[in-house]
Amino acid sequence: MGFASIQDTIAIENEMPWEARDVPKTLYQLLTRTKDKHGSGNAVTFQLLSGPQDKAETLSWSELHARTCQTANMFRDLGVGENDVVACILPNCNETILTILGGAIAGIVNPINPLLEPEQIGAILRETKAKVVVTLKAFPKTDVAQKTAEAVRHAPGVHTVLEVDLNRYLTFPKNMIVPLVRPKNPGNHHADVKDFNKEMRKYPRELSFADSAGDRVAAYFHTGGTTGMPKVAQHRYSGIVYNGWLGGTLLYTPEDNIICPLPMFHVFACHVILMAAITAGSHVVFPTPAGYRGDGVFDNFWKLIERWKITFIITVPTAISALMQRPVDADVSSVKTSFSGSAPLPQELFKRFEAASNVTIVEGYGLTEATCLVSVNPVDGEKKIGSVGIRFPYTDVRIIKQVNGEPVECATDEVGEICVSNPGVNAPNTYTEEDKNRDLYHYGKYLRTGDLGRIDPDNYLWITGRAKDLIIRGGHNIDPAEIEEALLAHKDVAFAGAIGQPDVHAGEIPCAYVELVAGATATADELLKHCKTHVHERAAQPKYIEVLDELPKTAVGKVFKPDLRKRAITRIYNAALDEAKLNAEVVAVIDDKKRGLVARVKRTGVVHDDEVGHVLGAFTRPWEWAE
Repeated sequence: MGFASIQDTIAIENEMPWEARDVPKTLYQLLTRTKDKHGSGNAVTFQLLSGPQDKAETLSWSELHARTCQTANMFRDLGVGENDVVACILPNCNETILTILGGAIAGIVNPINPLLEPEQIGAILRETKAKVVVTLKAFPKTDVAQKTAEAVRHAPGVHTVLEVDLNRYLTFPKNMIVPLVRPKNPGNHHADVKDFNKEMRKYPRELSFADSAGDRVAAYFHTGGTTGMPKVAQHRYSGIVYNGWLGGTLLYTPEDNIICPLPMFHVFACHVILMAAITAGSHVVFPTPAGYRGDGVFDNFWKLIERWKITFIITVPTAISALMQRPVDADVSSVKTSFSGSAPLPQELFKRFEAASNVTIVEGYGLTEATCLVSVNPVDGEKKIGSVGIRFPYTDVRIIKQVNGEPVECATDEVGEICVSNPGVNAPNTYTEEDKNRDLYHYGKYLRTGDLGRIDPDNYLWITGRAKDLIIRGGHNIDPAEIEEALLAHKDVAFAGAIGQPDVHAGEIPCAYVELVAGATATADELLKHCKTHVHERAAQPKYIEVLDELPKTAVGKVFKPDLRKRAITRIYNAALDEAKLNAEVVAVIDDKKRGLVARVKRTGVVHDDEVGHVLGAFTRPWEWAE
């Protein structure tokens, strides 16, 4: 099915309405259909270590189907019904896939970021009323088991913890060493603890209970930041199948091999990659439990491409930045496309990657609240660098502003809030908590994303900023309120404003500006130390704090963050120009209606455009010459 322009989107929609398409109604139907078509083909591969010759476990579609049935049967026997929750607190491994698929077939699966703090994990377990938790058995160099045990202590609804032992993926002699150095089993909670694989193998390899009769909520994914207590979004079979259909119909084929070093607790890896691969019958490779964060993954990345004859690379801007610091030292001629999401991609990084690998990057846009996918630069069509492409079929994107409290649709190229309606938008029940769904939609069905953007005359969507005040560090959302509350707890701080400052590798990282109470003497270093103690999530701890005589404020006394962002862009960009010894400096940052904040740069001597572009193009925010 062709997908190269907005005309293709419209043509696909004109074939028939989404409701008339012959798509599975449940996840079990989807997996069974693929097993019947591609039974002996490779489905998923996981390797614990990153070396191109290291041990890997590959499951065929028939084997994945059988083990998924065993897993679902096990969960059902543990009392998990269609409205009950299985929490998956795991890094990537084949058991993570089985838990996600089996959990969504037996009940509702809730993948949880294992990097969250125990109190956050515990809050999610309580909110979702999870009955069963699947997590790691204590293993060297990870504290997932310990954090999960602490969380379970504060989640009385959890009655069973199923442990996955990663040692089974190791070879001799490493698999003999792990039992000698394994951390003590944390235990010390009220739930029964069992071995995932030993229990799973006891059950039939075919589904022993009736599949769901039709559409229902099958997954919970948390969102809203790595600080504070995350919100929980509800995903229905229909939204999951829709996302799988998009990727499996428009992007992937049964001949594709996809490498996905992204975490499956995130919708990008789970819905856009795994579910789409199931739809298409493609093969997905997951290298190391931590994906791109795993030891040696960047150093071995191109060799892994060659090993598995990868055709699709799944990545994010932070990973692309790290990869560009390594040579392309393998045969990567099998690669057709690289798909990037989660955060804006700097133009310079796009060019470097394409030049080094001869692979074109395709940027897309999605969000957890919409199950995921919204738009993409078409693989076979024009790719507008900096845009997030054209809307997918059956996705309706509106740019809306509010005039006198009423929603009004924006004109072409006019900036407003991006609002989305598609089969993945679960209106009016996006979140599990009813209060959080209030004022979340326009006209009863268009999800308010909180992102600001515009649609150009060619129907390409451009993101220009965020209405919601999040800091996005390497694709992870950080709530600035957590940083500000920690700073305001310091006796010397009167006002605080936390924002994301530009960063070449992470897109942006937290920084903060403060105004002290009269007569106070706290220094930036003292406040940074204070934050290390009082901002519990490591990723949210500010990397820079500046004390100002007075913070910019609105007429009603609220900290005016656009001015702080302009200050941060000026500081970071000028530091980068100074480090590169270039005769240029940022003299202003303007708020462009179409592009958002734009740095204006002035020559201070002889300097070539390309030199400045090479340095500043590595950041996500645009720049232009002042003269």
